[in-house]
Amino acid sequence: MLLRLRDDLTSEDTYQVCASCEALGFRAREIQVGERGVHLLEVEGDAGPEAAAKLRSVLEDHLAVAAVIDARGASELVDQSAARSETVVRVGEAVFGGGQAALIGGPCAVENEDQLLEIARGVRAAGGTLLRGGAMKPRSSPYAFQGLGKEGLAMLGRVGREVGIPVVTEVLEPSAVETMLDACDMFQIGSRNMSNTPLLVEVGKTKKPVLLKRGMSATAREFLMAAEYLLAGGNDQIVLCERGIRGFDSATRNVLDVGTVAHLKRATHLPVIVDPSHAAGRSELVRPLAKSGIAVGADGLIIEINPTPMRAHSDARQAIDLAEFAAIADDTRRLLSIDGRSLSTCSTSTQPQAH
Repeated sequence: MLLRLRDDLTSEDTYQVCASCEALGFRAREIQVGERGVHLLEVEGDAGPEAAAKLRSVLEDHLAVAAVIDARGASELVDQSAARSETVVRVGEAVFGGGQAALIGGPCAVENEDQLLEIARGVRAAGGTLLRGGAMKPRSSPYAFQGLGKEGLAMLGRVGREVGIPVVTEVLEPSAVETMLDACDMFQIGSRNMSNTPLLVEVGKTKKPVLLKRGMSATAREFLMAAEYLLAGGNDQIVLCERGIRGFDSATRNVLDVGTVAHLKRATHLPVIVDPSHAAGRSELVRPLAKSGIAVGADGLIIEINPTPMRAHSDARQAIDLAEFAAIADDTRRLLSIDGRSLSTCSTSTQPQAH
């Protein structure tokens, strides 16, 4: 590992950094570079990957360290490596990674069972393999529709079993994790909760697949560290989701960071998908943003669908209809074929899903 130290350090400051390294079983060697005397510290040791990752975290927070220039030898669980080149996550017949991608479709919030059933059938017929739907909705305004709660969860379960498609829904707090284990096939941790470490720790204890959304102002590093909490707890069934970051232009709701999607596909072994709905905030932009996500290597898409957006209780402006979803599914198949990848689909027979 190579560190750049601050320019204004005393010899005692440098000694304290070296002591921090030695306390965890590593050796530190000072290096002076160039006429300006750039102060570098080379850290070596064979105390093991867990100790190296711990040291990296300690040094990133150390007041004397200006930057970790090269973190080789201190890889974290989330990092791509020869031993962990690609994790494949399966949820029912949905496959994320390993040359396959999956489509997730459904309403922002579960509103009624008839509508949910119509959407689920349409998603499955178009090639989707996961049904999304919020039962408990964290909203910016306390007066906005917050979801149907337990009634919405029950609807998701019934519809998923009837149509033969697994369901993903958001979990909001640690105390809800155990009660929701049997209510869905995949947890979603939303943008607002990406940094909710007690929730990450609790979900990490489970083996249930989890869809982790990037915080609206989170760096790629912060996003990966949220996933590290899940991995450290023993849950490696993680799908990362880029949903757009906060920008300054109101032309779109958020800024779809396709550059970070491409980066993540090289930095981590975890599959990465794109949410073009939240990024766009406008239904007419969902399809082109969906294509851009697949083009840069995303392992799937999660898309908001509502047959009657004018009557939707939440996020009506970004919802698309089932015909548009089917068109996006066709686009996805064609784009995946360019890379030699394919879209995972449900089998022709409808089988009840066990949550």
